[in-house]
Order: sequence, then structure tokens, then C-alpha cells
Amino acid sequence: MNDRAGRRRARRLAIGTAVVLALAGMNGPWVYRFSTEQYHQYKINRPEYKADNGHWEIVDFPKEYRQNTIHAALLHTGKILLVAGSGNNQDNFDAKRFDTRIWDPVKRTIKKVPTPSDLFCTGHTQLANGNLLIAGGTKRYEKLKGDVTKAGGLMIVHNENPDKPITLPAGTKFKGKENGRTFVSKDPVVVERATKNFDKKTGKFLGNTPGLGRIYVEAQKSGSKYETGTQDNYRIQGLSGVDARNTYGIAQKLALDKKDFQGIRDAYEFDPIAEKYIKVDPMKEARWYPTLTTLSDGKILSVSGLDDIGQLVPGKNEVFDPKTRKWTYTPKERQFPTYPALFLMQNGKVFYSGSNAGYGPDDVGRDPGIWDVGTNKFTKLPGLGDAKLMETSGTVLLAPAQDERYMVIGGGGVGESRSSSEKTRIIDLKRDDPRFVDGPSLEKGTRYPQASVLPDDTVLVSGGSEDYRGRGDSNILEARIYHPDTNTLDRVADPLVGRNYHSGSILLPDGRVMFFGSDSLYEDAANTKPGKFEQRIEIYTPPYLYRDSRPSLAGGPKTIPRGGSGTFTSQHASSVKKVRLIRPSASTHVTDVDQRSIALDFVASGDKVTVTVPKSRNLVQGGWYMLFVDDDQGTPSEAQWVRVP
Repeated sequence: MNDRAGRRRARRLAIGTAVVLALAGMNGPWVYRFSTEQYHQYKINRPEYKADNGHWEIVDFPKEYRQNTIHAALLHTGKILLVAGSGNNQDNFDAKRFDTRIWDPVKRTIKKVPTPSDLFCTGHTQLANGNLLIAGGTKRYEKLKGDVTKAGGLMIVHNENPDKPITLPAGTKFKGKENGRTFVSKDPVVVERATKNFDKKTGKFLGNTPGLGRIYVEAQKSGSKYETGTQDNYRIQGLSGVDARNTYGIAQKLALDKKDFQGIRDAYEFDPIAEKYIKVDPMKEARWYPTLTTLSDGKILSVSGLDDIGQLVPGKNEVFDPKTRKWTYTPKERQFPTYPALFLMQNGKVFYSGSNAGYGPDDVGRDPGIWDVGTNKFTKLPGLGDAKLMETSGTVLLAPAQDERYMVIGGGGVGESRSSSEKTRIIDLKRDDPRFVDGPSLEKGTRYPQASVLPDDTVLVSGGSEDYRGRGDSNILEARIYHPDTNTLDRVADPLVGRNYHSGSILLPDGRVMFFGSDSLYEDAANTKPGKFEQRIEIYTPPYLYRDSRPSLAGGPKTIPRGGSGTFTSQHASSVKKVRLIRPSASTHVTDVDQRSIALDFVASGDKVTVTVPKSRNLVQGGWYMLFVDDDQGTPSEAQWVRVP
């Protein structure tokens, strides 16, 4: 019966092809394009093709639920948190229209969630209690040179009084001693008291080190005549007596130059059960484009970002204590570009791959290495291919996480550079002398590659663009699967939607992968038409889900402590060959430092599979995980959610 049906399909295809070819002679290129597209659709929907290459589908939300998704995170409810904030749209920002959606990919339901601040370009990470920590966002959009009407910039406020700090409210006026121009602060600032210095041996007083405060100021009036070209000291109006003598401002050039985005200090936990934001203690520093990474003690490290005056945070890093919901500075400073890719290692140190999202000097904090946060010691790692092309690259911790092998994918030159890298680079941190080696080539220079670790230990690498933000119609409609056991990249089905800036991917509990975002600078090859934000969500079904069957997994405990075991039911227990515990993703700007796939020891008996969680808290961070079992064909089960306290 199947053979006869196959012959009928072949006969219909042959007849259809003959008709198309006959019409092509009369109708020319249009018919050719139509027939080519029809054949392509036929080809990619064949079961054999899907089994070898997987399949893509677009999830197009109703218009009223669409948004410019910048951030996405998988919640332990199985739903996806989609965060836009103002969505890179100044009109939304000015109107305080800040968006968040909760999407259920199984029930295909979506709802709007009230969003308290502009969480556009924020930072986020999964917490042990199952909430998502979100910190930072947007205080002000950038202004390009030509759009800036009032001269402005950074004012450093000095306090030479060792007896008390001083607070200056928003609207404080600073008058130049030499240039005579007056500038006004946009926000309040607290300037700490001066520090008294003494000789350690003699006890002799050596003088005071002024307390410093940083504030953004603007000229009182518009126009180029209010610009300054050199450094000047500024008297602070409204102060008198001791305060007037001890407190003053110093500013370099205050001009009509481009003004970068400014960050906020706001921080929240998102509760997946209540499906709402919970305000927590704000960060010490305002941050736009920060990275949040879980440390050995369960606290969260917040690094980098543009501050409340639009400058890169000068190495002031801080940690969030989930117990107190408070932030404290780290003892020492270290500066990174924005959205640095930072991963907790099994020795408790932090690996920096060199991947980043861009803002920051091109000669500070760019080298990959191993960072001891406590001592601030940083050990550089050699061998990185295309080391000058690391902006907008992606980094993944290869499975299993125990091996501590990382893959760095693509990347581009600093800023709006046209240069991009086709390299992948692999590093094994368990070696005595770890160094990067080149992996298989992407074949095209690729910025913004989206990458997700799959339950069978492979990595799906998709999308990106050859040029900055897809400039010159350079989106890459290609996907590949990386096989760490053979160190090869295999081409699979092509995605339907181009993805570049403001994009990412998320592994779903059913083994599929969701893709979101993309923010092209232009929408045409000639770079004449402004780009439109890509609001469609796309899902890739890997080849392993087109096999005849997949192993089942059910029951079992909802909580397994480190070093503990849990027993689950599977009708295919005898065919189970590996078990993986996968941390859910929190992704933005192709940066996802949460994802990790941990191998579990297991014993199969009858219809039972008993799994054991490793003891190391640096390997298995507290929180919710997806538990997958893979059969002897490499086909994963649907995930069971398990919490590690």
C-alpha cells in the first residue's frame, strides 16, 4: 500500500513538473521562481528530509500580542518570559510603554504582564528559588551628533571634607571658574566623605583623598556657544561655608557630541508562579547591557554596563545576595566590555571567553581568561583565533559540562566594523595549559550567531549576519549542528527568518528550540530603507524528533539534592544511554551564560531509571533544571522538571 502511494506521489510530481516546464516557456522567470519555491516546500516537508535536517515553523502571534522581544527566559512552569521593555523604540520609551509577555508554547497561549521599568537591554539569570533575577535597563536613549541640542557630559564632583558625605539634588548648578558657563545636573548624586591618609610606619598625616561622585550635566541653554573645549573647575551654586570650600566639580570637554544610552539601577525578581515582577534592592551602579552570573556561593555577580551618565561602568562590580535581596560591591575592580560572556567554573573561578556585545574601549577587558573574583587575579588564555573579532560572538559550554570545554562562535570587529569571523574556537579548561584551538569553520563571517546546547550533547548554531546588524542584506539563513564528539559542523534545514542584533534562542522542554528577535539596521541591500524589528518567533524541530519513537520519562521526585538520587519511570528504560540535567536559558544579544548540560550517573532496571546528581555546587548551581534521558539512537525524552536546592 505504501509503495503504491509512493508511486502515485511520484507520478503526480512528474505530471506537475511537466506542466510547470511547459508554462515556463510562456511565462518566463515568474513561473520559474514559483515552481522553484513549490519544489523547495515539497522538499523540506518530506519525512526523509526532516529526519535528516529537522524542520522550521513560524509562530505568528495575534497582532495585539506582538512585541519587539529583546530578552527571553525559560521558566520552570514551562512557559517563556518574553521581555521587550521599550523594545528599542524611542516613542515607546517617551510614552512609558514597556512590554512583557508570558507565552506557553504547549498550549499556545500568551498574555501581557505589567512591566514596571524600561527593562530594555537589562541583565538576567536564573535563581535557586526558581525566580528570574533581572537588573538594569534604560534610563535614556542615545542621541546622535546633530540631534544633541544642549552641550553636556560627565562632571566629577569632589568632596574634600573627611567628616561627612554631601548630597547634591537634581538641578544643581555648576559654574565654570575659567569659562564662566553654567551646567545643570540631571540627577541627584551622593559624594562620599574624603579619606584621611596616614604613613603606616610613622603615623604622620599625609592629607586627604577626596570622595568622588559622577554626574551627567547639561548646559542651561541650547547652542554650540555653550560648549567647552578644555578641563575646568566648577563652583557649585547653593553651597556655603565649609561645604562650599570643600566641594567642587571638574569636567573635561562638555560638548554637543553623541550621547550614549544611560542605564538604571532597578532590579527585580520575576515570579513564574504569580507571573509578576517583584522589586528588590537596586544595584549600587546603574547598568545598561550588564551580565549577571551565578557564583560559587549562590550569589549573583553583576558586571559591566553603561551607567547613568552613559559611560562604561569603571570596573565597579557587585553581587546580589538572594537571601537578603541586597547588593554589595566586590572588594576589587575589573572592567569588561558590555555583556561579557562569564561562566562559573568547577574550581569556583570565572571563565571569560572574550565574547561581548560591544560598548567599551577596544584595548580594555577584551582578552579571554580565568578570573578569581575574590583576589581579582586574571590569567589570560592564549591561542584565540580572530581575537580582534570577538564583539557579537557567541559562547557555549559544551556538553557534558563536567568536561569544561567551551566553544566560541563567530564574532565581528569593534563597533560598526564590517569585519566578521567565520571561526569557531574550542578551549579545554581541564588541561594543564589551556589554550584555544580553531574548530570547524562556519564558512561565512558571522556576527550574532544563536547557539543552543541540545539534549543529545550537540549544539544548534543558526542565523546571524555577515555585517553589522544585517547591513547590506547580509543575514545568514543557514543552520548547523555541531557534534562535539567528532568536532564537525553539519548543515541542516535553513531557518525561515533572518536573525541578527537583539536575537537569541532557547531550548524548550520538548527538545525543540525557540528563536526570537532581530533588529536589522536596514531592510534592503542598498541600505536605504530603515529596518523593522522582527517580531515573529520561530521554532526548530531537530532531526531526533522525526525518528519512529522517543523514550518516555515520568514520575520521580520534584526535588533532588546534590549527591542525591531520584527514580523515574520509563517504558524504554533498557534503551537509555545517557541522562542530562539542563539548566534553562536566559538569553539576550546572543548572550546566554545560564545554559549548561550536566551528565548524571544512572541505573536502569525494568521500567525504572534512577539518576544521581553530582555533589559539586559549582557544577550544579541551585535552581530548576530540565531532566532528559536519551535512548541508544540519541533521541531525547520530553523533560521532567527537577529542582536542586
